[in-house]
Amino acid sequence: MTLTGLHVLLTYGCTYECDHCFVWSSPRQSATFTLPRLDELLRQAKALGTIEWLYFEGGEPFLYHALLRWGVHRAYAFGFKVGVVSNAYWATSDRDAEEWLGDLAGLVKSLEMSCDAYHGDAEQGRRVECARAAAARLGIRASVIRIASPEHAGVPHSTGQLPPGESRLMFRGRAAEALGRTAPRHLAAEFTECPYEDLREPGRVHVDPFGHVHLCQGISLGNVFATPLAAIVRGYVPDVHPIAGPLLAGGPAELARRHGHDLHGGWADACHLCYATRSALRPLYPAILAPDAMYGVES
Repeated sequence: MTLTGLHVLLTYGCTYECDHCFVWSSPRQSATFTLPRLDELLRQAKALGTIEWLYFEGGEPFLYHALLRWGVHRAYAFGFKVGVVSNAYWATSDRDAEEWLGDLAGLVKSLEMSCDAYHGDAEQGRRVECARAAAARLGIRASVIRIASPEHAGVPHSTGQLPPGESRLMFRGRAAEALGRTAPRHLAAEFTECPYEDLREPGRVHVDPFGHVHLCQGISLGNVFATPLAAIVRGYVPDVHPIAGPLLAGGPAELARRHGHDLHGGWADACHLCYATRSALRPLYPAILAPDAMYGVES
């Protein structure tokens, strides 16, 4: 695979505990990069030679503002295009927002902020607007991430039926537990492919504070603090990978079938079936279906 994007999960900690969160972030999650480990990851990303974009996200990366600022400056110095994903909790006024963003101006090319029903009330929307206005004054391109409510999460993948400007909810991580139980159900046989991730030739991966390189959240290809990122990339053989292989052969339905997982229940979407199957398989593949934080076990 040729990676052009690297998404750094700077922390699992967050000011929110959203029902739709892929990575189970919350105020109680404590796993966070240290500066030496972040430096090591950025050096490995530079050495790989193919990374173009480097995003800092979480959790909420602004919770560790000094670390975020250092990482942005370092990534920019390495020649990466830098992006940040945030919930804008810090944008309590126009002046505050500009102060938080000021030392990122000229370095961050993209600021993406979450604002939808999962992130609270009108106050959240006001803070995002403060952040957008401050970003515009500082020359930082800003956009808003809006996730649709569960009633728009059905199958088939009918993007045209989504409210304008919203992205589809995926039932992975906390969403599988918190929202999957009440969502409309579908037979496992419908889910014969992974509709969201390019498992054969992924263009980007996520790396978390533990060092796990995530093909998809909760599917670790290796650990950069044990094996260099370049070696992990070279060593990935998708068709023989114990999780990616079945998913490529026949989607979540095939992953479940090969491992004798119960296929008789109903599932909200492909991610729901995949996540439930992977959760059941964790004792069999503890190094791959990791870390605990991606499966709701608080660190």
